[in-house]
Amino acid sequence: MASSSRHNFIETINHRQPDKVVVDFGAAPVTGIHVVIVEKLREYYGLEKRPVKVIEPYQMLGEIDAELINAMDIDVIGLSGEKNMFSIPNKDWKVHKTLWGQEVLFPGEFNYTYNNNGDILIHPEGDTSVPPSAMMPKTGYFFDALDRQLPIDDSKLRVEDNLEEFGYVTEHDLDYWKKQVDDADSESKGVLANLGGTALGDIALVPAVGLKYPKGIRGIEEWYISTLTREDFIREIYDRETDIALDNLGKLYKVIGNRIDVAYICGADFGTQNSTFCSPDTFKRLWMPYYKKVNYWIHENTTWKTFKHSCGAVEPLISMFIESGFDILNPVQINASGMDPQMLKQKYGDKIIFWGGGVDTQGVFAFGTPEQVKEQVRRQCDILNKNGGFVFNTIHNIQANVPFQNVVAMLDALKDL
Repeated sequence: MASSSRHNFIETINHRQPDKVVVDFGAAPVTGIHVVIVEKLREYYGLEKRPVKVIEPYQMLGEIDAELINAMDIDVIGLSGEKNMFSIPNKDWKVHKTLWGQEVLFPGEFNYTYNNNGDILIHPEGDTSVPPSAMMPKTGYFFDALDRQLPIDDSKLRVEDNLEEFGYVTEHDLDYWKKQVDDADSESKGVLANLGGTALGDIALVPAVGLKYPKGIRGIEEWYISTLTREDFIREIYDRETDIALDNLGKLYKVIGNRIDVAYICGADFGTQNSTFCSPDTFKRLWMPYYKKVNYWIHENTTWKTFKHSCGAVEPLISMFIESGFDILNPVQINASGMDPQMLKQKYGDKIIFWGGGVDTQGVFAFGTPEQVKEQVRRQCDILNKNGGFVFNTIHNIQANVPFQNVVAMLDALKDL
């Protein structure tokens, strides 16, 4: 029931046992569904056949609209900024036929070209007169950032170059967010808002695919090297970025107040399949002070919970995520080393909310049988939903090539629960 969704969501994020497992699909850029699967879901539920909006083109995530939210019994909705990652407003939608033959809707200013191989190229702000910033291979289903790293002269590196996309909110921005929150169904659903400005080294954002001519440290390899070789420079970026973020959050809070429940803070990954990207000491020195700065301001001035995304084997860092002030960890990658859900729930379940980890997208979900999917969903929910503190989602976004019968099996298992 819609009226119980918000109740159960609030119970869950406050570590109290909900009446049912709380479900999210699409509230965050890391809990979404590929446009291929969204179209199949609309057909499965008997909804009107029409092209699906690509609301996050970098990953080709489809819109989970109100009809689908109700059909799938989703408990939380997501709010995002006016522009997508390519700095293009999500409006004035136009039909585009994808490389795999699906008709979808792209934003009106979303312009693209093709290379000699037939791959599709996306240009910042939709401006095809500037070099492309991302490419989708002709056999692919989403975009990859193109390396536009300029030669680096350390004597000329400026912090401002890596802050170009982190500006102060304008009156237009505030009006946009006020309308977003005014229109949100916050009386019956939980609300997550991706307010932006707090990325802190999110590797998906470092290449700045929305900037026409990004300067500074923009190559993925160069960024990771810089966290070791230019630590003071990275710290200064984070310090300045969080100064701007706190100024923006103060202004945003004045117009949206406590009408959102969760703030999406950062999607920077800290884990591989088998280990962490950095040592706990490095995390404590290079990231924790700035995460604390943002989280503590939010907790002192709002009722919002804060959301941290990190894939991989991050168990050695979870206590530091908690100390940094994060309320929520996503996605709980149960197939990574040291990420046994039973152990995680026992050790951290009363201190942090687990959002995701409901089914293994790299294993059972992609390659198992429907019955194996159902069994895993039931097991994960039994473990992680005990005493609240668990929002069901897959491990990261649902990809285009997941067998649809496994998607249905997941939904059936949730319905049975």
